[in-house]
Amino acid sequence: MQNFESKLGTRVVFGKGKENEVGKYVAEHSNKVLIHYGGDYLKEYGILDRLTQSLEENSIDYIILDSVVPNPRLSLVKKGISICREQDIDFILAVGGGSAIDSSKAIALGVKYDKDVWDFYTGKAEPKEALKVGVVLTIPGSGSEMSESSIITNEEENLKYGIDTELIVPEFAILNPEMCYTIPPYLLSCGIADTLTHLFERYFTPTKNVVITDYLIEGAMKALLEIGPKLKKEPTNYDYCAEFMWIATIAHNGSMDVGRVSDWASHRIEHEISALYDITHGAGMAIVYPAWMKYVKNQDIDRFSQLATRVFGVIHSSKEEASHIGIQKVEEFFRALGLKTTLTEADVPIDKFEIMAKKAVGEAGFIGKFKKLYPKDIIEILNIAK
Repeated sequence: MQNFESKLGTRVVFGKGKENEVGKYVAEHSNKVLIHYGGDYLKEYGILDRLTQSLEENSIDYIILDSVVPNPRLSLVKKGISICREQDIDFILAVGGGSAIDSSKAIALGVKYDKDVWDFYTGKAEPKEALKVGVVLTIPGSGSEMSESSIITNEEENLKYGIDTELIVPEFAILNPEMCYTIPPYLLSCGIADTLTHLFERYFTPTKNVVITDYLIEGAMKALLEIGPKLKKEPTNYDYCAEFMWIATIAHNGSMDVGRVSDWASHRIEHEISALYDITHGAGMAIVYPAWMKYVKNQDIDRFSQLATRVFGVIHSSKEEASHIGIQKVEEFFRALGLKTTLTEADVPIDKFEIMAKKAVGEAGFIGKFKKLYPKDIIEILNIAK
């Protein structure tokens, strides 16, 4: 196990009806906020009305900026930055899933920076300060509600980059499992897939002697594999929603990867796919991750065999065969969610692999910690994913 520092800085407010108390939690930080969200469902199900009523009851003024879409756009971020500056807003309330939260974090970073906020995502500049962010989670899966990450798409340049900084860890996250009732089936499947791959990214590590976090990650995987199909069949079952919502949060809040190196190559590859073709992130991960697994499994066959045995219950005398079956079971799980596991099935063009590979590695020339991947490796993985 490696040396580490750990700080889980987000207050989690979990349970039925907790969004009705949002004003109380915002009031600790601000009296004027930007509500940032996307999708008509917030109005349709009365969620937005409940949130604004709570803000008004706590004497908090608000401005609304909607229009967030999957793979959140830099152009909307810049619009939010302008609104906050013009209206003297000092707090962002993100309402939704990962896209709304990541976009809100980007706005929070940009308000106090007098140049282009995209500088932070390209590494050209390092943020020194940011507005505070709060979250009302309605679509679990991204884990952004407790993370230090934000991922934004620059639609003009077809680039999708991320940043990690403590400055954008949300002050609070309100998690009402009843919010899951409004999630469209496809997005629910994508959220489940995204959560599983967040756990995979941490599980496939070059760090040795990480028994405790191995078991924590494996336990979360097994819980997700059990709960996911049940939730798909009964999407308004409160207990299933509660389990999933919390698994998705802890999968990406930093508690699972203390003392170990995480990989993240697959996410970087998927970002190139969704930047070009606007596929939903979880759907893209269901395609990329099995292909990555097939390509790198011999890097540490013991770890792949361990996953197959402990998580998927594969019993086989050969580690090679156990690993092969384990990867098959990952694909089967994604397919059972109704997701595609190849680019062709998902109608994603397969003619820009070299471009995607070069963009994925950037100036570093490679990605990945479990196994370093160079452009030629990424092209091979994309070919496996065809």
